[in-house]
Amino acid sequence: MSNPNEDITLEELKLGSEEKLRKVYEDNRDKFLNFAKRYNLPHDDVIDVYQDAYVAFHNNIMSGKIETMTSSISTYLFSIGKYLIFDKMKKNNKTIRSEYNMDIVRDQENVMENIDIDTEDLTHEQQLLRTHFASLGKQCQELLNLFYYRGFTIKDILEQGNYNSENVIKSAKSRCLKTLKERINSNY
Repeated sequence: MSNPNEDITLEELKLGSEEKLRKVYEDNRDKFLNFAKRYNLPHDDVIDVYQDAYVAFHNNIMSGKIETMTSSISTYLFSIGKYLIFDKMKKNNKTIRSEYNMDIVRDQENVMENIDIDTEDLTHEQQLLRTHFASLGKQCQELLNLFYYRGFTIKDILEQGNYNSENVIKSAKSRCLKTLKERINSNY
């Protein structure tokens, strides 16, 4: 199964194909709303952020700012949306919270509740996670990033087209997470 946006070319979007533009909007809306839940913004704000991200994407396409896509359309939209969320939270003087449960990475009762991105000082656990995550292979990094950070489901990841089945994804995710845990636990 392939990513539904893979069928859409940059040229079709530049020509202003209403059908293709609507498809991009609709195919990514629910995924983005699910992704944005972790930031505890009001639902209406999240919808506004998505619409603003889509408008920025559309404007970048139509103005010619995007000549080639180096990532998927979804990834491009999500990155715009993420920065708009951070901007909105900064304007509202909110701290960006992480919903990551460190028990996933390390079998102890330590739960990370607040991560202030404006702070340069990382906790010991955050430093270990950053160091050992960077030591994983690119495919493991991408898979764990899609699943844990971006909130993609196994089905969403399958649609990206890099894997043959859900079982392969589950197995790869398990293997990557096990490697990450082992590397982190070797420092305790």
